[in-house]
Amino acid sequence: MTPAMEKLAACFASLPSIGRKSAARLAYHVLEMEEADVRTFAESLLEVKRAIRLCSVCQGYCEDEVCRYCSDEQRDKSVIMCVEDQKALEAIEGLHEYRGQYHVLHGVISPIDGIGPDKLKVKELLSRLNEEVKEVIIATNPSVEGEATAMYLGRLLKPLGVKVTRLAYGLPVGGTLEYADHTTLWKAIEGRTEV
Repeated sequence: MTPAMEKLAACFASLPSIGRKSAARLAYHVLEMEEADVRTFAESLLEVKRAIRLCSVCQGYCEDEVCRYCSDEQRDKSVIMCVEDQKALEAIEGLHEYRGQYHVLHGVISPIDGIGPDKLKVKELLSRLNEEVKEVIIATNPSVEGEATAMYLGRLLKPLGVKVTRLAYGLPVGGTLEYADHTTLWKAIEGRTEV
């Protein structure tokens, strides 16, 4: 590989789930693309970085000040589902069953990775709690980090007088919400338990 190809392959390899061989295949594929297609691809990468921002309410990704979920007046404002990331939000929204609000943490507590509660969108969650909010559903992944985050949030929120629940059965330990099937994910929401 030439230095330019090595650089491109290294960029692809920096993406999640892309190994060295896949990165090399992608780099060669880009080389074989028409220049106009490569330009469109590169421009779409830059456009995403320029256009996407955090919703001023839920901290999810959007292109406006407030996302489509937070601006939907038909949603139940008494319930906030707290998720790790946008992928989990989209997985739950794909059920077309949950009609409450969301809050995106943008990660989980992971001391080994140097991520404490201060690096998550916790203070933004606290600022949303008012007399209208009756329940916060903690929908973090059933991993060690997800459980630690759920416990932290439960201890933080309970004294504030809000009901705190956690997704229940159906999700395997070590699994991720974005890969759960609709039935399993909905059963986990339905069977949530108080923290």
